[in-house]
Amino acid sequence: MSLQQTAQAEGEERRSENTTTRLGFLKGAAAAGAGAAGLGALGPAAAFARRRPHGPTKGDVEILQAAQIAEALAVTTYSNIIATAPFFKNLESDDQGYLMAALQEEMSHYLLEEGLTHKPAGFTSFYYPAKMFADAQTTLNTLVALEDAFIAAYLVGVREFSTADLRVTAARIMGIESDHRTLARVVAPGVAAADGGPIESVTGIQKTAESVDPPNNNGYERTLSLKNIGAAVEALLPFAEKKAAEKAGFDTTKAYRFQPFSPKLPGTLGAFHSLRG
Repeated sequence: MSLQQTAQAEGEERRSENTTTRLGFLKGAAAAGAGAAGLGALGPAAAFARRRPHGPTKGDVEILQAAQIAEALAVTTYSNIIATAPFFKNLESDDQGYLMAALQEEMSHYLLEEGLTHKPAGFTSFYYPAKMFADAQTTLNTLVALEDAFIAAYLVGVREFSTADLRVTAARIMGIESDHRTLARVVAPGVAAADGGPIESVTGIQKTAESVDPPNNNGYERTLSLKNIGAAVEALLPFAEKKAAEKAGFDTTKAYRFQPFSPKLPGTLGAFHSLRG
């Protein structure tokens, strides 16, 4: 069943329960291609709208807007690793595939959140540490640090969102960010000698070098002691704001622009079929 058919079925079911509204959700999301797992259609949008007639709260929107910035940053990061980082082309094809799939997933997350806030991300140009895309160790350190921050930010959403639907959605996205953190650590030992590999330890947001053996080294996801979404934004600010980037010692001579696209997820079973999961 396509997402469009799913949306229609959900609509008929919810109308029979006398739960109606007109709030949009996935406005502007990518259309699902034949056999693809793009977001597309309005099934999740209509489902959320009927379950929450007055839409997300102010607090929900603040978390979603921060998440949009994070996802735009993630898309920009993965896009430039794939397009410009010298070590990428020397990775094994399966390691390249990890990074290419992550790009599609992050774009899908962004569109989901844009559909709720009905506006683009507050920041669409980003700064990085010096040698970000030229040096594989810097690239992977930064990538893992970002995924650390994204995981913790979505855990704030799990704690603070006003509805079960949004909390579960945050948890579902957080799980994928956790995959990305682990897979970045999987990639590290596969970096070619010509690119400074194999890389045996990676330093994430907690600024402690951690062995990549095993790559899945968390018993529990790290909250980073973030108490609210403002703390998550603070962690990401050096990537988004020039003065903060300068203070952090980032390279501010070049800003990398977020370039949205229509994603194609790797498989249909892992797509966002509806808020019911």
